[in-house]
Amino acid sequence: MADSLICSNTQSRVSSVLNRDVKQFGKKFMFDCNEETCWNSDQGESQWVLLEFPQPVKLSELRIQFQGGFSGKSCKLEGSSKEANLKHMLDFYPEDNNSLQISFSKVLPDS
Repeated sequence: MADSLICSNTQSRVSSVLNRDVKQFGKKFMFDCNEETCWNSDQGESQWVLLEFPQPVKLSELRIQFQGGFSGKSCKLEGSSKEANLKHMLDFYPEDNNSLQISFSKVLPDS
């Protein structure tokens, strides 16, 4: 298994939080390693998560877990260096269940 690139210096932003209730559903719950908590977006299309790493990273695997009944249907991964515009890297289609999914397990092209 690959080591996580998420660290205490990784900055994150999200498109929305359900009912703006950050105490119960905020982004801080995405990476807390507690299966009882989660980030929960508000309704609507084009929900997103933005991660800014403290140093350049080379991504080889994406592990994602949705709550059953609430998964993304059509997802995409975009990336860039800090100064550049986001560039499309990969489309992926998660299953609508609450299992941990590996969306890809290959080295992506350099962005």
